[in-house]
Amino acid sequence: MADRYLHLTGTAPGRFLTRRLGLPRPTPLLRWSPETPRLDGALLHLTAGVPAVAGVAEVLDRVGLPVVGGSGRADRIAAIVLDATGVATAAGLGDVYAALHPVVRSLAPGGRVVVLGTVPSPADHHQAASQQALEGFVRSLAKEIGRGATVQLVRVPGGGGGTAEAAESTLRFLLSPRSAYVSGQVIEITAEAPGPVADPLTDPAAPLAGRTALVTGAARGIGAAVASVLARDGARVIALDVPGVREELARTADRLGATALPLDITAPDAAERIAAAAPDGLGVLVHNAGITRDRRLANMPAGHWTSVIEVNLDSVLRTTDELLKSGALTRGGRIVATASIAGIAGNTGQTNYAASKAGIIGLVRSLGPRAAADHGVTVNAVAPGFIETRMTAAVPLFIREAGRRLNSLSQGGLPVDVAEAVAWFARPDSAAVNGQVLRVCGQSLLGA
Repeated sequence: MADRYLHLTGTAPGRFLTRRLGLPRPTPLLRWSPETPRLDGALLHLTAGVPAVAGVAEVLDRVGLPVVGGSGRADRIAAIVLDATGVATAAGLGDVYAALHPVVRSLAPGGRVVVLGTVPSPADHHQAASQQALEGFVRSLAKEIGRGATVQLVRVPGGGGGTAEAAESTLRFLLSPRSAYVSGQVIEITAEAPGPVADPLTDPAAPLAGRTALVTGAARGIGAAVASVLARDGARVIALDVPGVREELARTADRLGATALPLDITAPDAAERIAAAAPDGLGVLVHNAGITRDRRLANMPAGHWTSVIEVNLDSVLRTTDELLKSGALTRGGRIVATASIAGIAGNTGQTNYAASKAGIIGLVRSLGPRAAADHGVTVNAVAPGFIETRMTAAVPLFIREAGRRLNSLSQGGLPVDVAEAVAWFARPDSAAVNGQVLRVCGQSLLGA
C-alpha cells in the first residue's frame, strides 16, 4: 500500500507543513537494485583508542567503496566506520566522541555509520563498561542522526588474527543499500564459526549458487520476497505454503523458476516431505510461515492459542530437529527463522503471537551454538517491525500510521528489507554470524 504521507513530505508544501507542525519528515530509502548496487560516496575509516583487531583496513578495502582515512577528504561521505575495539576505559570513550563529532554532519542522506566494538569482558569490568557504553551510544545516535541514515554496532572477537575477515560479510551488508531498514542494531560475530568464513569459489553476484533453499509461507508477502531474493542470489528455491493457496504459490514459483511445494508445515510428515523435495540436501532453510489469531487473553478461545503456537513455533522446532537429525540440512547450511518485534516488546491482543515469536528467539540463542558444533549449521532470525504487506494494509488508518512513524526512519519497511537480511544470513561467508536476532524495523520505538 502506498505511503501517501511519505510522498507528501517530499513536496514543497509538505516540507513546509511538517516543519511548521513538527511532524516526522521521513527520507525515502535507497534500496539495492542492479542500477544502485552500492552507496554513493566514500567510506571514512576512523579509529578510537588503539585498535585491538587486525585486518580492518584490508576488509574495508574490499567492501566496494573508496576508503579515506581520518585525515582524508571526500566530496561525499556515504559511510563511516569507527574502529572502537580498543576502547577499554571510560576515558577512552572520549575518543569515540572526538572521532565522530566533527564528521557526523557530513554524512550523506541515507548514509551508514558502523561502530566496531568487541565483546565485553567478564574479567575486566572497566573494559566491559566501556564496550557496553558503545551500545547505548549507537542506539542513541541512530535515533538522532536523521535523513535516512542508519547506525549499527558490530562486536568482533578480540585479538586479531582474522577476526576482521569474519566480519566481512556483515560489513558488506551493513555498508550497502541492502540494509536500508536496519538501524540501531547490535551484531555479535562469533569466534566459533562452523567452517571457513569465506568461500574463494563464491561468485559475488550469485553467492548462493549451487545451494537449495526452502522458504515456508512463500506464496505471498515477506515469504515471496525472501524466495525472490534467494533466487536472485543463485539459490535453487523450493517455495512451500499451505495447499489452500496452491494457485498463488504456483504463480510465485513460476515467476522465480522455483519449485512449488503445497504442504501444511504442521503436518506430522512435513520434515520427511521437505527432505524428499530436496534429495541433494538443503543448504538454506527459512522458517517464514506464520499466522495471527488476535484476541485479548481474557477473550481468547483455546483454539486461537493452540493454532498460533503450533504454526509459528512448534512446527519450527519439530521440522528443524528432524531435518538436522536426518542430515537433510547439509554441513555449511543456514537456518533463518522469522521472529517479530512483538516477541521482544509484546503487543496488546497478541499474547499467543508474541509468545510464539519470543520462542523463536529462544530457539535461535540456544540452538545456534550447538547446531554449529554438531552439524556445521548456523541458526539466526530476523525480527520484522512494521512491514508494508497485505496484512498491514488492512490495519485501521490511525493504527497503521502510528506503526509507520514510530521508528527512527519514520516509515514502514518493505518485504524486500526482510528478504535482504535473510539473504545475508544465508550467505556461505556469513559463517561467523550465528545465534543472532536482527530487528528489521527501522529502529522501532517499541522494545529494546
